[in-house]
Amino acid sequence: MKEWFAKLAEDFSRCFIEENRYMMLIDGIGVTVKVSLVAVVIGILIGFLIAMCNMSSNKILKTIGTIYTDVIRGTPSVTQLMIIYFVVFASVRWPKWIIAAIAFGINSGAYVSEIVRAGIQSIDKGQTEAGRSLGLNARQTLMGIVVPQAIKNIFPALCNEFIVLIKETAIVGYVGLMDIQKAGDFIKSSTFLAFMPLIGTAVIYYVLIKLLTLALKRVENTLRKSDVR
Repeated sequence: MKEWFAKLAEDFSRCFIEENRYMMLIDGIGVTVKVSLVAVVIGILIGFLIAMCNMSSNKILKTIGTIYTDVIRGTPSVTQLMIIYFVVFASVRWPKWIIAAIAFGINSGAYVSEIVRAGIQSIDKGQTEAGRSLGLNARQTLMGIVVPQAIKNIFPALCNEFIVLIKETAIVGYVGLMDIQKAGDFIKSSTFLAFMPLIGTAVIYYVLIKLLTLALKRVENTLRKSDVR
C-alpha cells in the first residue's frame, strides 16, 4: 500500500509540480471560463432573437428561425467550430478564444431559442390579454408582462445550458487553444502518464461546475422568493 501511495505522489509531482506544469491547467481554466462566459451571452442574445422569429407570424422570419435551429442542432458542435474558425474567420486576426466563443455562442443560440420559446409559451394567455386590455401594445405586453414571468421558468434550463456549454468547450483544442482539456492532454503526452492528468482534468471540471451550480441555485432561489405558494 505504501508503494502505491509513493508511486501516486511521484506521478503527481511529475505531472503537476515539475516544470510548473500546473500553470498550464490554471491558464486553461482562464481560457475555459472566458470562452464559456462570452459564449453564453452570445447564445442568450441569439436565442432570444431566434425565439422571436420562431413565434412570429411573419413567414420569412419564421423560416429563418426554423432553418437556423435545424441546421445548428443537426450538426456536431466540433464541425461548427472548425467551419467558423478555419473558413468563416480564416482571414480575421482576432484572438482564438473570441472566435471559439462566437462559434459556441452560435451553437448555444439554437438551444436557448427553444428554451425561451417554451418559457414564453408556458405563460397563460390571460396575461397577454390583460396587458392588451390595459392599452399596452404587443411589444410592451411581451417585454413588460410575459418575459419577466417567463424568466423564472426558463432560468433553470438556461443554467443547465451554461453547464453543458462549459463541458462542450473541451473541444477548443481542435483550433489550438490551450483550455483545461488540452492542458491535460499536453501533460499526458509530456510525462507519458495518463491517470493523473485525466483525473486532474476531471476534478477541475467537476469543481468548476459544482461552484457554478451552487451560485446559479442561489440566484434561482432569489427569483423564486416572489412566488406565491
